[in-house]
Amino acid sequence: MTVEEAEHQMATRLYQNTAKVHFNQHTEGQGRFGKRLIYGGHVISLARALSFNGLGNAFHIAAINGGRHVAPLFAGDTVFAWSEILDTAELEGRTDVGALRLRLVATKNRPCADHPLKSSDGKYLDNMILDFDYWALMPK
Repeated sequence: MTVEEAEHQMATRLYQNTAKVHFNQHTEGQGRFGKRLIYGGHVISLARALSFNGLGNAFHIAAINGGRHVAPLFAGDTVFAWSEILDTAELEGRTDVGALRLRLVATKNRPCADHPLKSSDGKYLDNMILDFDYWALMPK
């Protein structure tokens, strides 16, 4: 999914995120990257939408274990994503729903068919933008 400038601006307004790195082109144009940055909830929601392959019924994020915005994303970049099931859990007193621990990984301008993440020395590969570990509820 290619991220457009207007789409990013609209999403951050909907999230009520007023961080200047999203909106202030005057300041950010003179900063480290020379343009506005896309990160946070917008990147996570794009990655979740793209990585569902079989997880379309995961209806609720129950817990966030941790995560990292590995590199910046900018308007015009194309986001790719994949997810991995790390663990499963039964929910006490519930027979209709369980929990999945998921790792959500996103890249920019790099397809994810080979499930990219880290190199043999433990460093993130080029174009990685998100590594996110969370629990989702899933109907049985």
